[in-house]
Amino acid sequence: MINARNFYINGQWMPPLASRDLDVLNPATEQKVEQISLAGPEDVNRAVLAAKDAFKSWSQTSKQDRLDLLKAILTQYRARSQDLAEAMTLEMGAPKGFALTSQAACGEHHIEAFIRVLESFKFEEPVTANDSGDTLFLEPIGVCGLITPWNWPMNQITLKVIPTLAAGCTMVLKPSEESPLSALVFAEIMHDAGVPAGVFNLVNGDGAGAGAALTSHPDVHMVSFTGSTRAGTHITQSAASTIKRVALELGGKGANIIFSDAAETAVSEGVALCMENTGQSCNAPTRMLVERSRYDAAVAEAAEAAQRIKAGMPSDPQSDIGPVINQRQFDAIQAKIKAAITEGARLVAGGPGRPDDLKQGYFIKPTVFADCTADMSIMQQEVFGPVLAMMPFDTEEEAIALANSTPYGLTNYIQTTDKDRARRVAHSVRSGTVEINYQFCDYGTPFGGVGYSGNGREGGAEGLREFLEVKAVAGL
Repeated sequence: MINARNFYINGQWMPPLASRDLDVLNPATEQKVEQISLAGPEDVNRAVLAAKDAFKSWSQTSKQDRLDLLKAILTQYRARSQDLAEAMTLEMGAPKGFALTSQAACGEHHIEAFIRVLESFKFEEPVTANDSGDTLFLEPIGVCGLITPWNWPMNQITLKVIPTLAAGCTMVLKPSEESPLSALVFAEIMHDAGVPAGVFNLVNGDGAGAGAALTSHPDVHMVSFTGSTRAGTHITQSAASTIKRVALELGGKGANIIFSDAAETAVSEGVALCMENTGQSCNAPTRMLVERSRYDAAVAEAAEAAQRIKAGMPSDPQSDIGPVINQRQFDAIQAKIKAAITEGARLVAGGPGRPDDLKQGYFIKPTVFADCTADMSIMQQEVFGPVLAMMPFDTEEEAIALANSTPYGLTNYIQTTDKDRARRVAHSVRSGTVEINYQFCDYGTPFGGVGYSGNGREGGAEGLREFLEVKAVAGL
């Protein structure tokens, strides 16, 4: 294993020029497992300059050259899947099985999907709105700053790094300082796959230091960020002075609309999906809206389903979920649970504090609130923990209004056997993604949001287009 304090710049591991150290803690034990360096502006500048120099040649490579590299990366990724999973168990407390079959596996599937996209992608397109013969050239935007979160490390890294390569761009990746270990393994994968020097660079750091230096750097042409809405606002402001493109995938407060004709398992499946990854998913269905004729039974079902979910040590094969990422998140979630109780939501499962059998680690009880109202903080604010809020509705129109009653718009869910109603509601809810009857979007389908959930799209051809400039050419 390489020295975790080093950065990957210009095809080699380099010690930091000027940095601070940060201890990486295992959130299940609260014990230090590694120490990394937090990059300063000098380190970021060194990485950007390497990417800028490499862009001259990488931007001129053929589609076949890029395809060959993506396939080499896929081979190396598959060979290191176990190492990636072990790193994510260590750094974020993901249960071992989940870390391998979900956390690590999703990166593999995204690489496969981008290979399929690139194989059929055309970087020259005719303008079809007229018969002038005008042509659109789709060209790499330049040096890209990629900033990724800790909750799905390989999901977000592959959704950014792979299309950046496919587009012919070069990059500087700043992974979350909370989950840096899997990113270091990924850098080794890139090196072993033969990515040319300077095309892919990695610096660890926090938002205030490395993040700000990257987003404001005049030689960075685009920033792709996934994380909180608050951080997305700061990044947009930082990038504004250099008029660079900013693609944002931010928070969510997804509604799960359960109509009376939904499948018998709709409620229990919704609880499990809300709690998956310890609730640390921006697209989690954290608001369950249930048609009133089914509401009382749904509350009982949700409480029972939550009580069956075991929060436990990542090494325990019986654990369904692990801890949340750190003390700060633990405290914030506890405060939101207590606020919901104070505001009058009815606690039917879980509640404040750790599970009774866990005395250390940032573990949260799987928690369900019933009888919420749309204005409660638990219905408006992203909790980012295993906490579900429920309330009834009477009509389809009311369900749509409730779904649209937050400033977020990432993913909404609809449960009904009436296909016409499903289509009507899907058209009416304001979000970048709608998933019906737990039919989840495939890899290669673009993902993103509207409103406070951001403005970018990740995955598929739309995700590749994010990293391309459109040039109109006449007279060919």
